[in-house]
Amino acid sequence: MCQAGEDYAGPAQREPPPVPRPGSDRVSGLGLVGRCRAVSFCICYRDCFKAFYVHKFRAMLGKNRLIFPGEKVLLAWSGGPSSSSMVWQVLEGLSQGSAKRLRFVPGVIYVDEGAACGQSLKDREKTLAEVKLILQNTGFPWHVVALEEVFSLPPSVLCCASQEPAGTEEAYKMAVDSFLQQQHVLGVEGYASPAQGEDQPHPSHSQEPLGMAGSPIAAQTEALSRLFSSIRTLTAKEELLQTLRTHLIVHVARTHGYGKVMTGESCTRLAIKLMTNLALGRGAFLAWDTGFSDERHGDVVLVRPMRDYTLKEVAFYNHLFGVPSVFTPAIDTKAPEKASIHRLMEAFILRLQTLFPSTVSTVYRTSEKLVKAPRDSCATGPSGPNCLLCMCTLDIDTADSATAFGAQSSSHLSQMLPAEAGMPTPPNCGAGEGQAQSCHRGVGRREDVQACIMEQLCYGCRVNMKDLVSGLVLTAVSLRAWVSREIQEYLITDDDEE
Repeated sequence: MCQAGEDYAGPAQREPPPVPRPGSDRVSGLGLVGRCRAVSFCICYRDCFKAFYVHKFRAMLGKNRLIFPGEKVLLAWSGGPSSSSMVWQVLEGLSQGSAKRLRFVPGVIYVDEGAACGQSLKDREKTLAEVKLILQNTGFPWHVVALEEVFSLPPSVLCCASQEPAGTEEAYKMAVDSFLQQQHVLGVEGYASPAQGEDQPHPSHSQEPLGMAGSPIAAQTEALSRLFSSIRTLTAKEELLQTLRTHLIVHVARTHGYGKVMTGESCTRLAIKLMTNLALGRGAFLAWDTGFSDERHGDVVLVRPMRDYTLKEVAFYNHLFGVPSVFTPAIDTKAPEKASIHRLMEAFILRLQTLFPSTVSTVYRTSEKLVKAPRDSCATGPSGPNCLLCMCTLDIDTADSATAFGAQSSSHLSQMLPAEAGMPTPPNCGAGEGQAQSCHRGVGRREDVQACIMEQLCYGCRVNMKDLVSGLVLTAVSLRAWVSREIQEYLITDDDEE
């Protein structure tokens, strides 16, 4: 209220608002209440956001303690924002000015998927030139491989290798102490990790990217293009591409002695992947597909250190600090929303996230509660049967279960369709009893092999393989692995000779 004697000549002079300190409980100038983490996307908190971003990466690695000092780690880089940010975090973590330096030895791998995505040779050359420039600037040993090489992989890539028992917390501490003592003995206070690549040439296998100088073979490129063209649905294409990419990365890791493989899957991508895998019938493997570590390959463990970051955080960090990346068209680029289950689930999650900002976090936190517990029928451990494609434990048994019923019903229906359609009889059939028996015997032999391979696949892979027009076109690898698995008990090993 107005009072007598007050001076209304001018507005009262106010003191300038104090400059907010990083970590303060109130941000006065912006009207936002909360700690600095809540406003980490503000440009004025650039340094605070960087410290928080780096801390999340280090905390994820330190909390799980799966990567031991001096261990070789392969960074799977696709050129996208998340994987580029992951490589940048490792690069800064190994720098001389880092407070708590990373102690593992990294390498980078890039898989050229241009043939599967329909890129021309000229576009692939341009993309690989950008990729090579970025990889050379990192200073890490790098490997550029073409997806066509999957046709020349050995059958052993589809077999789960023997896995050493997981190290305990005491074993990790002993490894750290041994590493520090080794540094002290060498007398290198400013320890320069060999991963920095200083004064060391790149390995010879990384100098020329595969795919340009007559390699990969044109026949392999044509076979890969024909393979993906024969798939009916985009959902099956994306699943097959992911499987082939993983096999190729694991093979390169085994060949060059890498025990761990880092992938750049973010929190948003993992939330979408969790819902997608549920729709694809892969609910039994969610703990492996979305967890921090994936030990399905045995001697090579996949880890996901970027699983605490949202895509928004990654985008802001890359923009603020100039993280380089390479844009490459994916197999679902420009695809409509309902083209595949992956695209549909991505649109559903992101649209729900705009209305309810805690959607991704809720789905992601749910995935953290999943436990890697074997089923009762597969309690024997790693010796149990695994899927020939995704390497997970088979989730289809002969018991009266839902998966067994679903697999048998779908297989029965697929066999009934050609008969009901009234397909014509081949010209060699029906000419005589002996010729007919020989023809049916040949067809049965082929169908028996295909049926035997299908029995070695999990439910999700069986569903995807039925979308292939040309049947099981992966027999170049899967058939050899199936034959090796079938004759394994008849082979003479060193133990038998003793």
